[in-house]
Amino acid sequence: MNENRSRAKELRRTQTEAETFVWDQLRSRRFRGFKFRRQVPLGNYIVDFICLDRRVIVELDGGQHNESGQHEYDERRDAWLRGEGFEVLRFWNSDVFTEWEAMAEGIWHALERRQSRRARAPSPPAPLPQGERGEVN
Repeated sequence: MNENRSRAKELRRTQTEAETFVWDQLRSRRFRGFKFRRQVPLGNYIVDFICLDRRVIVELDGGQHNESGQHEYDERRDAWLRGEGFEVLRFWNSDVFTEWEAMAEGIWHALERRQSRRARAPSPPAPLPQGERGEVN
């Protein structure tokens, strides 16, 4: 198992209270039918929550994101993720319990804006009109 996969597994076991709450809202297609995964390795990074179908990532930031150098790291990380076609939404851990409705609305709008990764087959063409004996009019 590579290092990121091992770290992701550990992060799933040691979630913060805010991460546990958000995961309970997103898991098992509870969030408007969208499938989310948690603590998923992407490149050199591990994202908190991801809807792969819509390529939307939800990140919860704790106090460590105020530390020196962390903001620049987050910007580089988000730029790489955006370059890979993902939309990254960041929320503060401290807002989860008081601002969940607004957060959920933001997540919903991001999901709604983005098309499904699954290619949608075009509608079949309408049949040509035919006369009584099968001739084309």
